Amino acid sequence: MEAVIAIVGLLFVLFVAAGVFVTVKAVQAAKRGVDRGMAQARRTVEDTSLRARRLTQPGVAGELAQLRLSLRTSMRATQDVLHAGAADDASLKEALGLFERLSAHGHELDDELKRLEREPDRGSVAARLPELRERLERITHSAESLRWAARDRARQFADDDLAALNEQIDMEAGALRHWSKEPLEDRIKASGEAPGSAHAAGTAEGGTSRSGASGPASAAGSADGTAGGEAVRKPWGPVEDETPAITARDPRTQPSYPWQKAPRTERTT
Repeated sequence: MEAVIAIVGLLFVLFVAAGVFVTVKAVQAAKRGVDRGMAQARRTVEDTSLRARRLTQPGVAGELAQLRLSLRTSMRATQDVLHAGAADDASLKEALGLFERLSAHGHELDDELKRLEREPDRGSVAARLPELRERLERITHSAESLRWAARDRARQFADDDLAALNEQIDMEAGALRHWSKEPLEDRIKASGEAPGSAHAAGTAEGGTSRSGASGPASAAGSADGTAGGEAVRKPWGPVEDETPAITARDPRTQPSYPWQKAPRTERTT
């Protein structure tokens, strides 16, 4: 009884632990989904505000908004291309590592541009704009190099696959079109000559065998044919010249015994 209670308690603990584990995983997945949704919404709001600021605020504020928007757009496009290609091409993992290092410099530049947006001294910010623009160009140029290289690699693989597929299709199409191109008259003539030649060969062999056979051989052949015919076709009624299966004994050849009388012989006058 105690063993049964222990087993039931152990099963209950296992069920509770499994339920807790599943619940924690579900909560974590829901939290990640919520975080991704909030991050996407935040990025959308920031991009929209940057576009509006670029159009509505001329001068230094508009220039800073333009730099941030260009940086974010280029880095996001490169990240999407590399992550999409890494799922099918393992060689892009190294490119992803390089992009992560480049992203660190991009985030640093974006944070600096964001701080400069709140800077009240517009003169100092305007003096730093050429340097910031140069850093932005270097970062975006590297990001574009990775992005276009990944796109060219994917397109090259697709072109090679398409070329190999075209070659296989051409070979298969040629095999499907490979039929006999011999004229119809020649094929009919060849099919007509085959039975005639076989008949002539059979006639020649028959004549040779008939001319070369001797009398006794012919008789033996006919006898064999008769025997073969009898073996195949049996008579339905009794045959007159057929030898009986049991023959009568000859009295002269029968054995004599002491108790038997000698047979009488008839006298003729």
